[in-house]
Amino acid sequence: VQLQAFGGGPVQTGGSLILSCADPRRPSSNNAVGWFRQAPGKDREFVAGINWRGAMTIYADSVKGRFTISRDNAKNMVYLQMNSLKPEDTAGYYCASARGSVSTRDETGYSYWGQGTQVTVSS
Repeated sequence: VQLQAFGGGPVQTGGSLILSCADPRRPSSNNAVGWFRQAPGKDREFVAGINWRGAMTIYADSVKGRFTISRDNAKNMVYLQMNSLKPEDTAGYYCASARGSVSTRDETGYSYWGQGTQVTVSS
């Protein structure tokens, strides 16, 4: 089963994008969801996570204050609002479903991954 991430594209520095992640599993899971990103030549890194109730969120220091993760469990959707984008945010962005209900920065804590959506920020 793959999560479906979409919403990426080209954007200028300072711009905004909203990424979406659809979980096709039925019934809906009660798992936390995380967003990760990977730039060319770099390791995949954690970006943001949200627990299954949506009450707790965690962020990488590099995006804190600029990105907001949210979810709509009725629609099986998770979102990543990205504001004040910088060229260093350029990467493939992936969503993943955690093994449990609490999100973690450790990618080994995630079992289902999306195919990724590319975000390119130009200066």
